[in-house]
Amino acid sequence: MEAAGLLTVIILVVLVIAFLAILFSFVPVMLWISAMASGVYVGLTTLIGMRLRRIPPARIINPLIKARKAGLDVTIEQLETHYLAGGNVDRVVDALIAAQRANIDLVFSRAAAIDLAGRDVLEAVQMSVNPKVIETPTVSAVAKDGIEVKVRARVTVRANIDRLVGGAGEETIIARVGEGIVTTNGSANSHKDVLENPDMISQTVLEKGLDAGTAFEILSIDIADVDVGKNIGAELQTDQAEADKRIAQAKAEERRAMAVAKEQEMRARVEEMRAKVVEAEAQVPLALAEALRSGKIGVMDYYQLQNLMADTNMRKSIGDLAKDEDADK
Repeated sequence: MEAAGLLTVIILVVLVIAFLAILFSFVPVMLWISAMASGVYVGLTTLIGMRLRRIPPARIINPLIKARKAGLDVTIEQLETHYLAGGNVDRVVDALIAAQRANIDLVFSRAAAIDLAGRDVLEAVQMSVNPKVIETPTVSAVAKDGIEVKVRARVTVRANIDRLVGGAGEETIIARVGEGIVTTNGSANSHKDVLENPDMISQTVLEKGLDAGTAFEILSIDIADVDVGKNIGAELQTDQAEADKRIAQAKAEERRAMAVAKEQEMRARVEEMRAKVVEAEAQVPLALAEALRSGKIGVMDYYQLQNLMADTNMRKSIGDLAKDEDADK
């Protein structure tokens, strides 16, 4: 009997320990004690509800403690809603505390919207207090005299809390500053003007208000480096001259090919005419024979024709000989 009673006591102790372990693992009692010690009242039922809603209680209670200690009016429901929406609760609370210390008017709803928009709200608040310097890549532009000018600038910006949601980012600032650099260099009559007065670029960019529609406010633009590059104008003229030369060569080659083709065509026509002459001459003896047979010409007429042809050939030979003698003289 004593052994059975001891076994029962052991079983009861094990069950109690298991129940307490399950209870303390499900209900964050230590977190509840920490909240009560910090002056933040949170009911155990609220913590159990967080467990049931699959919300880690520490993700809500610890930021809540920080907010209450900083004097912020933030509720558990707001923090839970922001967590369920996929936001970073701890980051938002830190941003609210930093904004309060810097006297920046930032409420929880706007901070949560900025966080859900994918921007780092704490970094934005810090940038509002401590402006950020953005260094642009080297921007190349050509002045009116054809000389390339390479410029690298540093842009000091401050975050605009009111335009963080829907405002353009740093890439837009860099692109617009690059546009201002190209505009200033391109409108300069000489690259020397840009080298002598690099502040022309800063004035042009600031006057255009290139930070409109962005999440930042441009405070200043400082020219970090200005270098002279290639003589683009001379290179373009050289390329144009080379292109004109190639065009002229192509046209000359085209004309030469047309002349060769015309010459070949004329030669073909001459050969064709010679063939026709040879063919016609071959018909002469046949015609003479036919005329003799038909009685259209007599034998004496034929001999007179032969004498006339011989006389013509002799006169031609004498004329050719006289031409050769004149050429020798």
